[in-house]
Amino acid sequence: MQLIENLLASRAYGIVARVILTFVFWSSGLAKLIDFGGAVAEMERFGVTPAVPMAVAVIMVQLGGSALVISGRFVWLGAGALGVFTALTIPIAHAFWTMTGEMAFLEMMFVFEHVTVIGGLMVVAILSERYRAHTVVRSVA
Repeated sequence: MQLIENLLASRAYGIVARVILTFVFWSSGLAKLIDFGGAVAEMERFGVTPAVPMAVAVIMVQLGGSALVISGRFVWLGAGALGVFTALTIPIAHAFWTMTGEMAFLEMMFVFEHVTVIGGLMVVAILSERYRAHTVVRSVA
């Protein structure tokens, strides 16, 4: 039990957890940055216009939000930005309710995963704020 408590209290474990939680965002942001033409084409494919500024905005949200969460600073802001971004992708890229058959089911599963990721981002924001508040109280005492 002490091993688990030590692991959960470890700063390194927290960083690794935040890196893993945000993996889908920062890896996508890096891929879009490396292949900006592909990022613009993706915006166009989903009817997101103007495509170039929207691709830039998506990259900024994905990388910036991930950096905030991973760094442990302004986690609520990074998690919030990534959560809102994730929620907005549902009607744009995963509108399963407009589909039928296997494709509808597959897109619905993506939506379920998106909702779960949003929940994870909410949890990391809550825990980060509790940790910050606890640390402030302890340093004052």
